[in-house]
Amino acid sequence: MRKYLVIVDRNRAEKLTRFANFFIDRLVISAFFLALGFIASLLYNLANIDFLIKIVYKMSEMNRFLDILITSLIYFIYTFLIEYFTKGRSVGKYITGTKVICTDGTEPTFNDYLIRNISRIVPFDTLSFFGENGWHDKWSETRVINIKNYQAEIQSKSEIEDLGKKEIA
Repeated sequence: MRKYLVIVDRNRAEKLTRFANFFIDRLVISAFFLALGFIASLLYNLANIDFLIKIVYKMSEMNRFLDILITSLIYFIYTFLIEYFTKGRSVGKYITGTKVICTDGTEPTFNDYLIRNISRIVPFDTLSFFGENGWHDKWSETRVINIKNYQAEIQSKSEIEDLGKKEIA
């Protein structure tokens, strides 16, 4: 699969698209917390069930460090599980038409997704995209690519190779 290294790099998602992925996925996490609060309120008002209200109340009173820690953990779980089970796509990636693949064009393994998402915990990882690749891409040897452009280039490369085989035969 080494022949796909150049194709993967040529079809990397643009930085603005990567930012859109990040922004959309953060909105999904925010919507999750908003839904949790709504469900807690609904359960309390309709059935006088208050265990979720107590959780939501405790979360609103926690210190900033613990809040960041819990939110980061939930974001880690979200991105890891959704990328793993959807083969490299989060909600943001679905919307922007992008996908995570390995630098050699193969589908990432469980360990690749794990490394990729653990790397996101590193402070300032988000800012690492001002460089060539983000740290979580570099350390996991993955890239986020534009799916349509990547597949079109793979198909045209395959057709050219097939054409050469037909000429020889």
